[in-house]
Amino acid sequence: MDIPSRRAVPGAQSVARAAMLLRLVTSARDDGTTVADLARRAELTRPTVHRLLTALRHEGLVDQDERTGRWMPGPELYLMGTVAASRYDITAIARDIVRSLAVRTEESAFLSVRRGDETVCLLREEGSFPIRSFVLSEGVRFPLGVASAGLAILAFLPPHDVDAYFERHPELSAGWGASHGEARLRGRLRDTKERGYAVNPGLIVEGSWGLGAAVFTREGHPQWALSLTGVEFRFGPERLPELGRTLLAHAHQLTTRIAATNR
Repeated sequence: MDIPSRRAVPGAQSVARAAMLLRLVTSARDDGTTVADLARRAELTRPTVHRLLTALRHEGLVDQDERTGRWMPGPELYLMGTVAASRYDITAIARDIVRSLAVRTEESAFLSVRRGDETVCLLREEGSFPIRSFVLSEGVRFPLGVASAGLAILAFLPPHDVDAYFERHPELSAGWGASHGEARLRGRLRDTKERGYAVNPGLIVEGSWGLGAAVFTREGHPQWALSLTGVEFRFGPERLPELGRTLLAHAHQLTTRIAATNR
């Protein structure tokens, strides 16, 4: 059965725009964000953004700081999130595994979740090595295939889902550089499947490397990922295989734990 396109569903455009604004507001975290910044990032006019924000505020989904005028997540989002967490949030059962990964490798360790065509970082645990990479932190989003977590997830999706993803996002190379063009990205997907884990050799920030391993649902879908980031010389060829094995072991442990909780 064909899935109806967004344009074919009455009101879908307004819902999609409101959802986009909610994602942008929440990604700004405690600092909040302005109408001008939201309009720029959402590629909408300021009046449209202000109209949507006003409607969302009326429903309690966003709030506006009276002193600064900046927009922030509203109380209803918190209430909705607490209900959804019982089904989707695995941070409680993953926290000790992420911490163990950071201790074992001495690098910064992360848990990310797939949300549509993006990954969202849920947990960050600092390693003991004093030089760190700060590309990733809680709430930060990346398109699938860009950061190592999203590359690991995309690599283990069914081939038709991967093809559909590239059809939806021909702009990846324009936004993230030539290394994220479809041909080169497909090459990294093949390498990831062969290796078992993804490697990001400083493609987001020069000198900042990342490794990612997919974490699967009981049905075998790649829904989450564990990842490591650090400075380039810590990810050299003599150490990379060891880091990869440690990362995969922790990802397998979390996958097994998730299956035991019926998620």
